[in-house]
Amino acid sequence: MTKKTVSLVLGSGGARGLAHIGAIRYLEENGYDIQSISGCSMGALVGGIFACGELDVFEEWVRAISKLDIIRLLDVSWGKEGLVEGDRIIAVFKELIGDRQIEDLTLKYTAVAADIQSEKEVWLKRGPLFAAVRASISLPLFFTPFEINGVKLLDGGILNPVPIAPTFEDDTDLTIAINLGAPPTGNQKPAVKTELRNGNDYPTDGLRAKINDFIDGLKSRNPMDNVNTWNMLSIADQTFDAMQGTIARQKLAAYPPDRTIMIARDACGTLEFDRADEMIALGYETAAKSLGKS
Repeated sequence: MTKKTVSLVLGSGGARGLAHIGAIRYLEENGYDIQSISGCSMGALVGGIFACGELDVFEEWVRAISKLDIIRLLDVSWGKEGLVEGDRIIAVFKELIGDRQIEDLTLKYTAVAADIQSEKEVWLKRGPLFAAVRASISLPLFFTPFEINGVKLLDGGILNPVPIAPTFEDDTDLTIAINLGAPPTGNQKPAVKTELRNGNDYPTDGLRAKINDFIDGLKSRNPMDNVNTWNMLSIADQTFDAMQGTIARQKLAAYPPDRTIMIARDACGTLEFDRADEMIALGYETAAKSLGKS
């Protein structure tokens, strides 16, 4: 069977972006050949790691992570333009994946960030992968902006949460977009954990020890446990999600992809990375429903 070549657009949405992993697994198992990735925020991260050929490593890591691990990975910024520096989490990714250059990846890759001073998107196609990712995930208020070539960049979802435009010149059969900002269902239930990839299991005990050792080696204490801080972030998160959902609808209407996979924005919270099993399963199941008859 000849595989269908795909330009894959991975949208922003925090921990809901773990659904991208499940969707990619479905595509790999069902005759799709991903040749190009355009992503912003969590989509830039998952897409970049996939382009490195290291999605298995990342999936194993994120399935093992706990709420405590997440808190300990937040390096608080004092008196700056965001609550979290982001250096610590990027150090973890470099430890897991290696410090890669975008131009050395095996497929076309674009991370989308936002230059809010100039009110324009910035497409990052060259240079260190995790610098591009760090710029693209710079959620306002939460992460500090990330500077590249003298320009302070923020989360690409501010201007384009489903960045289809970087794929316009691709010579592929299909453009498939995953929108993590679909309207809330109001009754979203956690997806039942399913074993993907032919029933392979994902051992966590040894990996958890490695995670703990690595985080402890960076810095063990983090004051991000203030209730008022988290309440403030929750409101900002809901506001940003609503904004992204509106922009995503406009972008998809203006530049419709060949196929769209829709993940409701109330599937999980932005920082609920400890729900990886559920989100990965949801991505797989939603891709199967959306593409099963294509």
